[in-house]
Amino acid sequence: MICSIRTLGITGIRGTGVTAECYISNGLPGFDIVGLPDAAVKEARERVRAAAKNSGLSFPSSRITVNLAPANLKKAGTHYDLPILLSILCAAGSVRRPRSTSAFLGEVSLDGQLRPIPGVLPMALAAKKEGIKALFVPAENAAEATLARGPEVYGIRNLTELAAGLNGETVLTPEPLWEPKQSEIVGLDFKDVLGQENVKRALEVAAAGSHNVLLIGPPGSGKSMLSKRLPSILPDMTWDEALEVSQIYSVMGMLTAKEPLVSRRPFRSPHHTISNAGLAGGGTNPKPGEISMAHKGVLFLDELPEFRKDTLDMMRQPLEDGSVTISRVAGAVSYPAEFMLVCAMNPCKCGWYGDPSGRCNCSEMAVQNYRGRISGPLLDRIDIVVEVPAVHFEDLRTRAEAEPSNAIKKRVDAARQRQHDRFGADTTMCNARMGPDEMRSFCKLDEAGETLMKQAFDALGLTARSYDRILKVARTVADLDGSEEIKPQHIAEAIQYRAVNLGNR
Repeated sequence: MICSIRTLGITGIRGTGVTAECYISNGLPGFDIVGLPDAAVKEARERVRAAAKNSGLSFPSSRITVNLAPANLKKAGTHYDLPILLSILCAAGSVRRPRSTSAFLGEVSLDGQLRPIPGVLPMALAAKKEGIKALFVPAENAAEATLARGPEVYGIRNLTELAAGLNGETVLTPEPLWEPKQSEIVGLDFKDVLGQENVKRALEVAAAGSHNVLLIGPPGSGKSMLSKRLPSILPDMTWDEALEVSQIYSVMGMLTAKEPLVSRRPFRSPHHTISNAGLAGGGTNPKPGEISMAHKGVLFLDELPEFRKDTLDMMRQPLEDGSVTISRVAGAVSYPAEFMLVCAMNPCKCGWYGDPSGRCNCSEMAVQNYRGRISGPLLDRIDIVVEVPAVHFEDLRTRAEAEPSNAIKKRVDAARQRQHDRFGADTTMCNARMGPDEMRSFCKLDEAGETLMKQAFDALGLTARSYDRILKVARTVADLDGSEEIKPQHIAEAIQYRAVNLGNR
């Protein structure tokens, strides 16, 4: 007999429809799984046999062939256990066949329990597109699956419960839609940072337009402290943004039953020993890297020159395109990578170059070699470069609190709202992501502004890319100022963020 059970697979972070087809025939007992299964899928043969017997279900002693269609799509993961087992039990007549609009996902343990699996959210979204009306998943993944706002989701704890429900012996109840609750997590706040007003202003501009930032200063000046507080002034994510980010974390298996949605913008801070694949993504079965984990959030690289140069240069294309493509012999997958790059570095190896104390003993050649570890093309993609001086004693002894993050965030939200109104209600594009058409429409300069830009272009030796990035930052400064026009003072502030001499810039 033949029985087909609908399920889903994952390519990158996108779900795809898959069908588990079982054929039971006469002959010597055997069990084959075809359709490009990986090792985890092949091992399902032993898991499902033991699970069925330990759940009191009859497992046929016949020739069993299971095909995972389409057969040209590589199948990876343990979530195929449940559809494989169910197709066998239905073909053998042990369990009533479900409706054709039902789909099943789940890893089966040897005692018949269903274990949680990664990637449920993108597969639930794919089920919605495939027209599936009922989606059966492990109980711990049920809340995550309801985020798709598509098929009815049934959380199943074990095979006995599922078999009884399909046979009509019990009634299975759909999982209620999961709704996000008001977060009580209090993050780091800018009110704890004394002094450094110029750096706070630069980070406010960066947050308002999603611009890339580089902070340069001696040890202990507050570069890391300031960077880690940046998420506290970023705009809240929209529902669509949260779903997009959550799909990445779902594939990585980082969502929980209590918090199935990533509602706060990510802040990723990898160590400088990270590999190329760890940063950009990859592996035998490609997975997202840190730049995709920081999607719609912040990627913070502390001690920037200590990263491998080839690892840093891998970010050049994602910074421009907002996505990264991993190519393998079996095919290519793309991951979203729209992130704010925030970097921190010392001005030299010892960290005290240019400090008034004069304790730096580095030669000019040593300073240039240290800064030369960062390529010019990567620096050209950084919009804002700020020097972070050492904090003065007078700033540390004051008892007055600095401006809190919620006050800064109000200004950032207002600037983002102006961008939202400008670019259209159906987009989350910000100034840093403007294309040539948007720049021609919204970054027009008057005669005084053109003159100032020409002077800066000649004096600083700007490239065409850095010229565009100055205009984008100036547009953000104007938005913070509540101005529809880019005025000379807005351009002047944007230029000063590019005027720091890095030697190879």
